[in-house]
Amino acid sequence: MSPIRSVTPFDCIPQRFARRTLLQASLFGSAGWSLRSALAANAGVASSGISNTGVFQDPAGLGKAKQCLLLFMWGGPSQLDTFDPKPNAPDAIRGPFKPIATNVPGIDFSENFRMLSQRADKLAVIRSLGHDDPAHLSSGHTVLTGHLPPVNKSDAAPPSDRDTPHIGCVMSKLRPSTGALPSFVTLPWLAYHPAAPGGQAPGQHSGWLGRQYDPLLISGDPNTPGWQVPSLALIEGQSADRLLHRQQLLASIDAQRRMLEESVGPSRVTAQQQQAFGLLTSSTVRQAFDLQRETDETRERYGRNIHGQCVLLARRLLDQGVPFVSVNWHNDGQNFWDTHGNNFNRLKNDLIPPADRALSAVLDDLSQSGRLEETLVVWVGEFGRAPTINASAGREHHPYCYNALMAGGGIRGGQVYGASDNRGAYPSENPISPQDLVATMYRSLGVATESVLHDSLNRPHQLLAGRPVDQLFL
Repeated sequence: MSPIRSVTPFDCIPQRFARRTLLQASLFGSAGWSLRSALAANAGVASSGISNTGVFQDPAGLGKAKQCLLLFMWGGPSQLDTFDPKPNAPDAIRGPFKPIATNVPGIDFSENFRMLSQRADKLAVIRSLGHDDPAHLSSGHTVLTGHLPPVNKSDAAPPSDRDTPHIGCVMSKLRPSTGALPSFVTLPWLAYHPAAPGGQAPGQHSGWLGRQYDPLLISGDPNTPGWQVPSLALIEGQSADRLLHRQQLLASIDAQRRMLEESVGPSRVTAQQQQAFGLLTSSTVRQAFDLQRETDETRERYGRNIHGQCVLLARRLLDQGVPFVSVNWHNDGQNFWDTHGNNFNRLKNDLIPPADRALSAVLDDLSQSGRLEETLVVWVGEFGRAPTINASAGREHHPYCYNALMAGGGIRGGQVYGASDNRGAYPSENPISPQDLVATMYRSLGVATESVLHDSLNRPHQLLAGRPVDQLFL
């Protein structure tokens, strides 16, 4: 097992050097990523056998997106109570929520999505997404990677190096960031389910692609007063100028040079050290993560809560050119969107309001800046909920039919793709799989359907396991 862990950004440097010299230099706090991971990706350092040749489509193709924002609704939102209401179904299926008209004639949402209903013209609503895996962990892998996990239909298998890489990790390899910022950022945590023996969902890291493409994990609650990214905070009394002097000190320690070169290679040490210091001393990096630069009005528009402020931070990172940002639904202490009980109160009071507000705000900002067409936005969970309401006023797991939203990146807004039956139980028109959804994301991002990547052992892997849904595009 090789899950993402918190490490010091110089974990690529031998322990004797790191502990004696780097810790004495007091350069970094705890970080949610590995320098070997994200910085090597930024520098374009290729793992053995991996090539970008022939990966991207002709620019005249369907791919318009240069960036992607993935909003992963961990736990499984109910399709009937969000974007596929069934007002004519029996009470035991329909539930108490009424449909509300959107700004696109013929498209209705749940009454609780009052803000997003006025932005349906920007959205493609997929109502026929489905698969047959009722387990959180393994289905999470499938949705985040577009491939079945090593152990399917299981909540007992944690992340491993056999996992298919997250789409953000793949894009970190194919479209690395050119500046000091990382290529792929995840916040505010790695999705974990306390009721699942495996704990953390697989498919959230780089798997067989190699850990240098793992995401930068930004944890914590950005809505907390004074919040800042721990790994980017200089210790008290440490200035950027002093940090640069520390860099010169490290560069002068010739006695450690041979050990460094033997461990990770001379070219990688230089590039990674330079970028690590760049993260701490770059004003661009600091400004990108500084929510205090946003007006109070903007912060209110996104919602003064953890999800809203994470989405606002994601937008700031996209503004600075980060290619891929993923916002996982946070650890709310109440099992996320996994509403086995008290489904309707949880949706109405806790889950839908922040989701509705944050997605509406980021769509507005991307539209007004003219950048929605080059930014793919996806809202999806690992599965849906059962049509029948249980004795606890909840809905059980139901992977066979649920919803996803897509916007930007060449996707045509104001449309519904696919349909479910009159109970919202199974697709009745144009069924698509998570593999198809991820293939469509790759298509939007300009990745060729036949793309093959090789792992660190030079074994080939077909990147797409599904078929892009070309009808979703303009």
